[in-house]
Amino acid sequence: MTSLGRPGRISLDDFRHEALDEVSSTNTEAFARARAGDSGFLWLTAERQTGGRGRRGRPWVSERGNLYSTLLLIDPAPPEDLGSLPLAVALAVHAAVQSVMPPGGEVVEIKWPNDVLIGRQKTSGILLEAERLSDGRMALAIGIGINIAHRPDVTLYPVTSLADQGASISPPEFFAHLFAEMAEVLSVWDEGRGIAEIVRRWRRVACGIGEKITVNLPDRSISGIFSGIDDKGILLLDRGPDGMMSVAAGDVFFG
Repeated sequence: MTSLGRPGRISLDDFRHEALDEVSSTNTEAFARARAGDSGFLWLTAERQTGGRGRRGRPWVSERGNLYSTLLLIDPAPPEDLGSLPLAVALAVHAAVQSVMPPGGEVVEIKWPNDVLIGRQKTSGILLEAERLSDGRMALAIGIGINIAHRPDVTLYPVTSLADQGASISPPEFFAHLFAEMAEVLSVWDEGRGIAEIVRRWRRVACGIGEKITVNLPDRSISGIFSGIDDKGILLLDRGPDGMMSVAAGDVFFG
């Protein structure tokens, strides 16, 4: 058995897709499917969410015209190897966004760990959530929202949409790109065994290496120079006389 418990390399045929009209959130719906016995490799997309959420429970604006999607995986990797999955997911989203940008468009980059930026403006939201099911399986919901036709008005970061950037594409059309890119990246990730290649690719499209950043932690904020990521995807923050600090989770702000 190879990647994600299936024989052979992951292919597009391994995935299923169900398009929904309106749901509370695609992640919530995915967990309901998992509890009902779904085997995973299931994409859910919705036209609209009534209870979309981002990291740390922040609300996610979910009106029609954008992409709201979740990929459900079951037992995707040993728990100790899941830390690199957010980097892999970001690479798939980055590749999908890059593929639809018009010639001469703004630079598409990734802000640690998994925010995809166009011209340093956020265009996507990625939320990974896990749940241990009653039968012992681990369900992982990879929620991905893309600002396609519009963007939220009030945010913590500068934001943009694909329409703002001159990309004329519908949510189903964009999802076709994401569907293909995710299959390729998950094959490379290979249950965490491909972390070296994932880290190499991530560094190539990283935003802000060598620049001053502030990282907001749950209990404090710390500043320093973003020195990249280590071989496990942990952020490296150069704090000058205080030395190098490793950060496993936090919100990054430039400047």
